[in-house]
Amino acid sequence: MADGAGLPLVEPGLWVERIGARTFSAGRPALFLDRDGTINVDTDYPSDPAEIVLRPQMLPVIETANQAGSPVVIVTNQSGIARGYFGWEAFARVNGRVLDLLAEQNAFVDMVLACAYHEGGSGPLAIADHPMRKPNPGMLLEASRRLGLDLKRSLIVGDKRADMQAGQRAGLTRGWLVDGEASKEPGFEVLSLRDSGDRDGLLGAIEAIR
Repeated sequence: MADGAGLPLVEPGLWVERIGARTFSAGRPALFLDRDGTINVDTDYPSDPAEIVLRPQMLPVIETANQAGSPVVIVTNQSGIARGYFGWEAFARVNGRVLDLLAEQNAFVDMVLACAYHEGGSGPLAIADHPMRKPNPGMLLEASRRLGLDLKRSLIVGDKRADMQAGQRAGLTRGWLVDGEASKEPGFEVLSLRDSGDRDGLLGAIEAIR
């Protein structure tokens, strides 16, 4: 496994990268997004930039957040690094490709956080239930600390229940589950993101928190 020298690693299993030069006033809500399976098609531990394909339904979502002045923050689990399938350098290449493809469509991300800790890993990354790994809220809390976010008004979109749980544990009140079922729990609502009508509802929610 590569050591990740020169990459934005704040600890062996945590990547925190500020993208671009947009500035935000304190107390802004953010749009949190999972990456694989949400922004791009999940190819099962993606490690080849040439295989990256965006999910086009997410482009207007990111663009709307950009126009609303809400930070767009990717929060992604990357257990493939802990398992030794690829290293941080491969992650950097794939993530760069995702960001480049988004930018070509006028959709921009402001911060990327990635957690490689997993109980099935080896060495310093072999940690079970690490606070930064979703469904734990660590990555969202770290982004909030760095960007001065209003988490209660922030929104999260992901393709797994762990994404929704991370949002709930971070203090958010709403999340959208890609191709999933809607549900309600005390203080948190999961909305389905399956079709254009669901997406319109998400766009309206992003515009309402500006």
